[in-house]
Amino acid sequence: MSNNLWEYFKSLFHASQNSSAQVPFLHELIDRSEEERQDLERWKSTLVCRRLLDWLGDQYAIFSVAPDEVDDGIDFLDTPSSKGFVIHFYKTRYSRRDVTHFLDLLKEKVLRLPYKPQISDSRTFTRGERVETIERHYLKPRPDLQREGPFDQQYGNVLIELHLRDEQPHYLKFSATVYNDRLFQDAAEFRGLFQALIN
Repeated sequence: MSNNLWEYFKSLFHASQNSSAQVPFLHELIDRSEEERQDLERWKSTLVCRRLLDWLGDQYAIFSVAPDEVDDGIDFLDTPSSKGFVIHFYKTRYSRRDVTHFLDLLKEKVLRLPYKPQISDSRTFTRGERVETIERHYLKPRPDLQREGPFDQQYGNVLIELHLRDEQPHYLKFSATVYNDRLFQDAAEFRGLFQALIN
C-alpha cells in the first residue's frame, strides 16, 4: 500500500472519530442513479407503498380526533410554527430500500405543488460506537415574482429527513415550518399538504 493511500485512510479514520451531525466526516449531495429512479417507479406500484401511505393516512385521521390513540410507530408534530410527523421505522419491518423510496416519494409529492428543491444531501458521522447517516430533502415554495405584497409561503419550508443507524432505518421526519412575519401571507393549513402526500 502506498504511503499516500495509508495517510488518506488514517485521515479518514481521524475525521470519523471527530465527526458530528453538524461536522460530518462524509457530506455529499444525493444524486440517485438511473437504476435507483427506475426502482422507485416500480416500488410506487407495490403493496408495500400503498400500505405505508394508507397507514399514514389512518394515523393522521386518528391523531385529528384522538391524539393519544395513534400507533406507537408514529408521532405528530403540532406547534404554532411547525407541523409534521416522525415515523419510527426501527419499530417496523420496512427495509432500507422501502424507507429510502418513501423518502424520495414524499419529495416527489411535495414537488407536484408550487415547490422547488433547495438541497438534497447526505451527512454521515459517528456517534459512540455506531455510524449515523441523515439523508434529507429540503424544499421551499416557488416565489411568485409577478405578485405584489406579502409572499405566499404555501405550507412553509419542507424538510424531509431519513435517519439511519449503522445503515438501518431509524426514523423519518417530515416537517413544514412556517414564517410568522408580515413579509409572508399566513401559511395554508397543514392538512392540505398532508392530503397531497397520501393521495
